[in-house]
Amino acid sequence: MEKLNFLTAGMPNLTNPRKYENALPELVKLGLDGMELEFVRGVTMNPATQKEVKRLSSELNLILTAHAPYYINLNAQEKPKYHASITRILETARVCHICGGYSITFHAAYYMGEDKETVYKKVKIALEDIVSVLKKEGVEIWIRPELTGKNSQWGDLDELIQISKEVEMVLPCVDFSHLHARTAGAWNTYDEFCRVFEKIGNELGDFALKNFHAHIAGIEYGLKGEKKHLNLEESDLDYKNLMKAFKDFDVKGVIVCESPNIEEDAIFMQKIYKESGVFKNAS
Repeated sequence: MEKLNFLTAGMPNLTNPRKYENALPELVKLGLDGMELEFVRGVTMNPATQKEVKRLSSELNLILTAHAPYYINLNAQEKPKYHASITRILETARVCHICGGYSITFHAAYYMGEDKETVYKKVKIALEDIVSVLKKEGVEIWIRPELTGKNSQWGDLDELIQISKEVEMVLPCVDFSHLHARTAGAWNTYDEFCRVFEKIGNELGDFALKNFHAHIAGIEYGLKGEKKHLNLEESDLDYKNLMKAFKDFDVKGVIVCESPNIEEDAIFMQKIYKESGVFKNAS
């Protein structure tokens, strides 16, 4: 991508009536770059709406991503739940692709009491199958398991990097709020943010930093990880130094704001990012 783009997680709150034909022009008025389609309760966008979203987003030069339904577990013990999870990811990818989208993300799995290596193998097999189907259908879109907010969920930074090395069309979605929450308050300094970008750049290459997909919100957490999203100023996430790290590493791609006040915090982060000086390149 040519720059770092700021997106809302779903339609801006002020969209009224809440229709895509109102939401997309509203994003332009706000000075934002696009939207993550929220399919969290099911992929229900009808074909006519898909065509309209593609037309409008193309005309307005907006970037689209999509979040697959929450009811996904590629380590589900029951076969119907496992196959339904794969179907939900496939449906999300297909619809996002038709809409002209760039990337999809999802919470991939729960450990369910199993060891990390066993679950990793299951997730890898599932993602390989998903990518195989999409390639046969000509659906070219990034498939991104999300860095999750609880230790009971598969998807820490190392797991995401490893699976991105081993499965084509797969790259991480780095949720910095989840990273902060799942470590009970760590990963919240400028140096730690830089370590994330350094690790991804070193292990996946500069291409991964130029095609980035991030989630950011304020976050409430406890010893077991994420509790709920907050507005940035209500949380302890050091979003200012995070924006500085994004700029210093010249990261390009998308930041999706998941705060409750989605458009306000997206604009807020965009402003901080634009005003941040470049420390690393000047040193």
